[in-house]
Amino acid sequence: MTAQTLPVDPFDLVIFGGTGDLALRKLLPGLLRRYAMGQFGDDSRIIGVAREQQSSEAYREKVGEALLRAIGDNHELKDKLPAFLQRLGYHALDANKDDGWEAFAEEIKSHGDRIRVFYLSTSPSLFVNLCSRLKAHDLNGGKSRVVIEKPIGHDSASAAVINDAVGSAFAESQTFRIDHYLGKETVQNLLALRFGNILFEPLWNSDHIDHVQITVAETVGLEKRAAYYDTSGALRDMVQNHLLQLLCMVAMEPPAALQADAVRDEKLKVLRSLRPITEDEVSQLTVRGQYRAGASSGNAVPGYLDELGRNDSRTETFVALKAEVDNWRWAGVPFYLRTGKRLPERVSEIVIAFRQIPHSIFEHDAGPVMGNKLVLRLQPDEGVKLWIMIKEPGPGGLRLQHVPLDMSFAEAFGVHQPEAYERLLMDVVRGNPTLFMRRDEVEAAWKWIDPILNAWEKLREMPKTYTAGSWGPSAAVALVERDGRTWHEDTV
Repeated sequence: MTAQTLPVDPFDLVIFGGTGDLALRKLLPGLLRRYAMGQFGDDSRIIGVAREQQSSEAYREKVGEALLRAIGDNHELKDKLPAFLQRLGYHALDANKDDGWEAFAEEIKSHGDRIRVFYLSTSPSLFVNLCSRLKAHDLNGGKSRVVIEKPIGHDSASAAVINDAVGSAFAESQTFRIDHYLGKETVQNLLALRFGNILFEPLWNSDHIDHVQITVAETVGLEKRAAYYDTSGALRDMVQNHLLQLLCMVAMEPPAALQADAVRDEKLKVLRSLRPITEDEVSQLTVRGQYRAGASSGNAVPGYLDELGRNDSRTETFVALKAEVDNWRWAGVPFYLRTGKRLPERVSEIVIAFRQIPHSIFEHDAGPVMGNKLVLRLQPDEGVKLWIMIKEPGPGGLRLQHVPLDMSFAEAFGVHQPEAYERLLMDVVRGNPTLFMRRDEVEAAWKWIDPILNAWEKLREMPKTYTAGSWGPSAAVALVERDGRTWHEDTV
């Protein structure tokens, strides 16, 4: 089965933070793959921007080395690499200084009124100055678009400052707030599964669904993000954006059409329907954790404080919480969310746990009848599993087994599935904002998160410790077991 690649119009893509980790590890490798697939040609330009003084030739050499590490033994990409590198240029700019901006603006304008994408792969503290300078040099008009990475603020007030500054330079229709989880194949397949099949949507409600679990687990620790992470923590870094966006995709009502604002309107309704977690409830409905020394992938790893180089920190590296959506479709259905660092495996998945059958006709020795589950795996191996009850093959009586109907996208389609950033970058070039967050979505998410942060601050409790390589504090297990449920474990 061949994947269809639709070419995009010629563009200039400017990456502010062009020498940073995200650019070298995700953005530029993704653009190389799109170039190799013929999605854009030699009439498009990619311009890296950073404070470091270097020539375009030196930048291309640095990027080439990074891309060779990223693509490994992929000979097709290696063959395309020299031509791709010729699409690259470089400008040394400082968001806080005027030097070089005039020459930069002249070069961008030299290609006339074409699509311009300004990707702010920088600290959020630079968003305000970058947008104001782009406006000052008249680079915000026509077909210009700006992409901003999370975190968009650290609370409602700071998010409003960033959104106001970006909004003063770029219209909302030009602003693309990126959450790479929404670019994953499985997340979009959730739309196809729900709204392209009569099988699921009639069952997608509290009459048939017992609960939903959303897990985003990482095996890594701080890596190079210690300064940022210790001022953020897992709730701001992962729950406020990634996990709440996944919850919205599961819980939203059918949009009238697959159009940007129709989809985002329905996601916004979900965020506004989330039941607030009050100060009195926060200890029962949320769990904060922080990893201590342990083992990951068979290797000894240090604890969070060891990596941080400090004796104490109240920053959480793990969060589990119970959320509820107060509307007719989901009344009484809990959504259990968990995310953390230094967990046993790198996995992101959504589990739709259906209710038990109302009455079993089978004899006791046939074995237990377990509820159906629809499991959508976002990473590392994207796919869908539907867990059902079947009869164990063979003579010797009727015995039941709980087994998955398993579809791996890689095996089913036999083609490279574009990584999230590949798809989202091309969506920005096309001007399609469907998979990007609108300002009111960001505001609604912070409105739900802020009271949890404030309650934690008032409680002044230290996060519960957990051993690196485990599934978090024991309190996270108790969170679901109090309701007579367990976290999903994929045993097949």
